[in-house]
Amino acid sequence: MKKDIHERTIALAGLFQAATLVRQVARRGQFIDDDVEACLNSLFLINAADADTVFGGISHLHTGLNSLMVQFSSKGTRDIELTRYVVTLFYLERKMSKNPALMQVLSNGLDASTAQAEYFSKTHPNVIAGLADIYQKTVSTLTPKIMISGEPGILNNPDNANLIRALLLAGIRASVLWRQAGGSRWRLLFQRGAIVAEARRLLKTSD
Repeated sequence: MKKDIHERTIALAGLFQAATLVRQVARRGQFIDDDVEACLNSLFLINAADADTVFGGISHLHTGLNSLMVQFSSKGTRDIELTRYVVTLFYLERKMSKNPALMQVLSNGLDASTAQAEYFSKTHPNVIAGLADIYQKTVSTLTPKIMISGEPGILNNPDNANLIRALLLAGIRASVLWRQAGGSRWRLLFQRGAIVAEARRLLKTSD
């Protein structure tokens, strides 16, 4: 049970980190490199042994863990925009998983991007552009569309647009991890306290 909660918490932290970064890029065009690298890393480690490894270790998920705790805390005010991103990513991942053709396009695309990342780097603009293209060919073909709120000048910048799409793809990946760890709507509702407690523990032990 503890391992299940641990894996689900890591998956949710990855999802919240991706969503938080999407908002940061869309509003300010700024982000923490390490946070982005952790999210993108998850797209190149499809067959990792555990969720920790997928993101390169707990220390790279502090932004996601903190965001998760704020959203799930009974004392906090829920961030509607962030919640919208997370809920929509959950829904789109479920639709993707039921579409074999799109899943094959996704798999082929990630294989190509993995080879490209080995030649350049995981955060190279060419790699991010490739991941953005995968998103457009797969997730972006589904409904509902994820409507990103931000500054028009920032959103119209091609590099920012590519990074946002790549981060949304990382959000889909985190949603897959959540489902693989036995995550569901009911568990999200009834295990909220246990997930917050695990997130708090992970933040303390990874400082």
